[in-house]
Amino acid sequence: MRYLPLSDADRSAMLAKVGVADIDALFADIPADKLLKAPVDLPRRKGEIEVERILGRMAAKNVPASSVPFFVGAGAYKHHVPAMVDHLIQRSEFLTSYTPYQPEIAQGTLQYLFEFQTQVAALTGMEVANASMYDGSTGTGEAVLMAHRVTKRRKAVLSGGLHPHYAEVVRTLSHMAGDAVVAAKASPKADEDLIALLDDDTSCLVVQNPDVFGNVRDLAPLAVACQARGALLIAVFTEAVSLGLLESPGAMGADIVVGEGQSIGNGLNFGGPYVGLFAAKQKFIRQMPGRLCGETVDAEGKRGFVLTLSTREQHIRRDKATSNICTNSGLCSLAFTIHMTLLGEAGLTRLARVNHANAVKLADKLAGVKGVQVLTESFFNEFTISVPGKAVDVAEKLAARGVLGGVPFSRLAPEAGLDDLLIVANTEVNTDEDREAFVAALKGAVA
Repeated sequence: MRYLPLSDADRSAMLAKVGVADIDALFADIPADKLLKAPVDLPRRKGEIEVERILGRMAAKNVPASSVPFFVGAGAYKHHVPAMVDHLIQRSEFLTSYTPYQPEIAQGTLQYLFEFQTQVAALTGMEVANASMYDGSTGTGEAVLMAHRVTKRRKAVLSGGLHPHYAEVVRTLSHMAGDAVVAAKASPKADEDLIALLDDDTSCLVVQNPDVFGNVRDLAPLAVACQARGALLIAVFTEAVSLGLLESPGAMGADIVVGEGQSIGNGLNFGGPYVGLFAAKQKFIRQMPGRLCGETVDAEGKRGFVLTLSTREQHIRRDKATSNICTNSGLCSLAFTIHMTLLGEAGLTRLARVNHANAVKLADKLAGVKGVQVLTESFFNEFTISVPGKAVDVAEKLAARGVLGGVPFSRLAPEAGLDDLLIVANTEVNTDEDREAFVAALKGAVA
């Protein structure tokens, strides 16, 4: 199909219909410093073959994660995904189109979503889970909005260990709604006094575990403090595999648990699509965003599955809707469910133990590099090191030596002033040779 661009007359007619004077007026709500001052530096037009060649040359500049020793995490992790996952997600039972409005022809979709919810509830230690969110960051924003609805308060307190991208999503949603956000200062030592930030206006405390620096946190005292203030504790995670080894957020008293499920069944994919996991206490079920699938029996007494709750404004009265999330991450949640089923509880625990053991090996080796200090005392498969100079420069030098050695924290939060911190992840895919290559490259990079 040919691309037929609009004419000036077409644009004028569209602007008149919308009721604005010019195209600039369409972007009036975007801050001026976020707008481009000039068009993107790209050729105005090229033929299809030329475009393919140009994009091919651009793609060749990337270093694929599987081609070099890879220790990048900070919210997206490289794990082994069995070939069986990609095979099974293509089966026809799961290929019903879009939303399962008609349960009689969408039993495959509804069943795996029901199983997905069961797995997420078990992993998080919570009573109910929904049929997935877009990703961990937007799920966190939805959790804060849910806490506001439950408590009738409009102030969120964020841990300084919350992933900066997740925190930014919360701030964006809160800004548009006029809600208050208070954030603790980011620190790799996890020594923040979050309880002191709680008051009678606080609707929720948002804490990540393990946090963005890799620290494993005890949420139980925070849960008690939140309950005393009438606030909710929102537990966030970015590394789902950690739930196979650490005490569940539900067991530590969390009211809402939300996070990223990419680690299980889903590859890195340049940042998406991913799958957000969302679970809560049973008493909050009608305030949960998204969808919830349930099990029932049909007129003949046979087991079946249905869409039990759907809280967006398309399905119920707009003033009663809890969220406008338009779909769940169906394919990614299916991949998650299949991988989890293949692993089983024992398999997930073994996988988590291997992740932790590999990370301990790497931390011990990196601690021996002159000028490098491992800052994270208790971690799962990710930890933070301080390096001489700027971590951004060290990461570039590591890449030049053929090692993708972590994420400089300054890339996530430039304003934090923590320029010497490098966040390092080590999963089951890393070998002893990979670790030795990292150590050798780091010695050269900080020399």
